[in-house]
Amino acid sequence: MKPDLAIEALSALAQTTRLSAFRLLVRQEPEGLPAGEIARRLDVPHNTMSNHLATLTRAGLVSVKRQSRTMIYRVELKTVRKLVMFLLKDCCNGQPELCAPLIAEISKSRSNSGACCG
Repeated sequence: MKPDLAIEALSALAQTTRLSAFRLLVRQEPEGLPAGEIARRLDVPHNTMSNHLATLTRAGLVSVKRQSRTMIYRVELKTVRKLVMFLLKDCCNGQPELCAPLIAEISKSRSNSGACCG
C-alpha cells in the first residue's frame, strides 16, 4: 500500500461516527448492512450517515452494492489487510518472535468473536 492511500484510509477512520460504522460493518461480515440499518444502529441521521459512508467508500475501506432499492455496505477486507500490513511491515526490526504477542492477541480476539479477516 502506498503511503498516500494509507493516510487516506487512516484519515477516514479518524472520526468517531466513521470508526463506529467501520467497526459495526467488520462485525457484520460477510453479509454487510443496509445504509439505513447502519444509521439506525448508530443513532445517526440518514443523510449524515450517507456522507460518512461515502468517505469510507472513497478511502476504499468499504464497498457498496445495490440490492433492489437498498444499498448494502461491506468492509473491504483486502484493503484492511493491506493497511494493517503497511502499518506492521517493518515491525520488530526483523525479529518475528517479538511480534508473537500481537499475533496471539489477534488470533484470540478473532476466535472469541467468530470474526474473519478474509
